[in-house]
Amino acid sequence: MVRRRRSNGFHRNRMEIIEMHEIPTASADRLLRLPEVESLVGLRKSAIYARLKTGEFPPCVKLGPRAAAWPESEIQAWIADRIRLSRRGSA
Repeated sequence: MVRRRRSNGFHRNRMEIIEMHEIPTASADRLLRLPEVESLVGLRKSAIYARLKTGEFPPCVKLGPRAAAWPESEIQAWIADRIRLSRRGSA
């Protein structure tokens, strides 16, 4: 059982406030929108969505009915994989 220190009025324990509002670290994954993904991978929208449909591209994260984004770590991993595959083929 976790016990919390009871606070007086509107003042809270400083650690409780820090826990409630954790500051994102540099290693936190950013979500990239399509124009940034296009720029990073060197493909246009139609090529990205064609590869997405065949499972050759990381799936997007739906942000809303008409908004999608990709985790930066997945895009970077996809790029690294393409580089690795191209190096293996030319060896």
